[in-house]
Amino acid sequence: MPTGFGRLWTAQTVSAFGDGISHAALPLLALTLTRDPMALAVVTASGTLPWLLFGVLGGALVDRWDRRRTMWVMDAARAVLLAVPAAAAALDMLGIPLLAAVAFLLGIGGLFFDTAATAYLPDLLGRDPAVLERANSRLRGAQTAMSGFAGPPAGSALLVLGRAVPLLADAVSFALSALLVRSLPALPRPVPEVHASLLRQARAGASYVFRDRLLLGLALRPAVGNIAFLAVETVLALFAHERLGIGALGFGLLLTAEATGGLLGAGIASFLGRRLGTGAALTCTAAVEGLAIAALAAAPDPYVAGLALAVCGAGMGATMVLGPSLRQAIVPADLMGRVASTSRMLAMCAAPFGAFLGGWLATAYDVRTPLYAAAGLLLTMTAVTSTMTGNRRVEAALRAAAPAHDPDDRASRDTVREGAV
Repeated sequence: MPTGFGRLWTAQTVSAFGDGISHAALPLLALTLTRDPMALAVVTASGTLPWLLFGVLGGALVDRWDRRRTMWVMDAARAVLLAVPAAAAALDMLGIPLLAAVAFLLGIGGLFFDTAATAYLPDLLGRDPAVLERANSRLRGAQTAMSGFAGPPAGSALLVLGRAVPLLADAVSFALSALLVRSLPALPRPVPEVHASLLRQARAGASYVFRDRLLLGLALRPAVGNIAFLAVETVLALFAHERLGIGALGFGLLLTAEATGGLLGAGIASFLGRRLGTGAALTCTAAVEGLAIAALAAAPDPYVAGLALAVCGAGMGATMVLGPSLRQAIVPADLMGRVASTSRMLAMCAAPFGAFLGGWLATAYDVRTPLYAAAGLLLTMTAVTSTMTGNRRVEAALRAAAPAHDPDDRASRDTVREGAV
């Protein structure tokens, strides 16, 4: 791996630790303000709304901007933003509306950072699928270990020291990440389409995804998955408290179990891809996620629930290495930001529906119902998309993308595509 990858890996590891702190602390913080499932759903959904409103345009902007600069500016902005709820918590002025507003603004920062990071990685490493899988495995493993394994217990513990402390810790993590990203090498930006407007560029990126059956299948999996997982996440703290009888520390350990499985899944993703083929591996991991959520809903005690979350985390960890690596290997560099943002937009736009679905089902029935509904959605999605991302289709896409490593072939293909757009 190039030297720059180590800095990128360290930056995302530090930031992921702060995210893990907030991931455990924010639901518990919201529970100190309200026990209304719909109010909790508002906070959860607010962080995903920027993708619905600005997702495709954000990708078009990232393809125009310097990707390294975009990443460190967004991290610095989020560090400053988190000082607002931290001050409100310290002054006992924190409320659900402020939490929702901060989640929305953090979501905007995440939109630009995540899209730029996805597009920057193949620019930094090249487009060899094996190298990208190794890189994404390390990034995903570190993110899972920090955001799920180490961060949640730390978030629960810091919350005991004061409601502002976890928020300040996350702000520090963003600031450190910004400094590290700023030290990365600046890479040449892809040449934008001549005289193309922002809307036209955004439309070209979206149509590229919807016309390609493989890319569409890769985008639909996390879209449907996010409906399911946000339905679970919205009520998970309440489920743990009411059904499993565990408190703040136990909830943090429950999230740690999920992260442990995610770490394992990220580590074995490349092995699964080689053994089964990337397409078959993606189908298997999706089925595992659905069955694990069904087991979580039926769990009689925290130990079975923790095991079910660990298995689900393993499926998610492997999926989130294999899917993005495949996309980065087959999508041209000048479209990478738009394709990544379109795919992520579909996933994130589905998330608010999942959050409100979880809140509504828990209110109308009980806290187990959203979990059973989520399991059904995941298994249905697995059956529908299995042919769209099969091994034959994946192998054909990789063969078609292979000439992209040749600069002359790449230039010729870009000329044809720009004429078509």
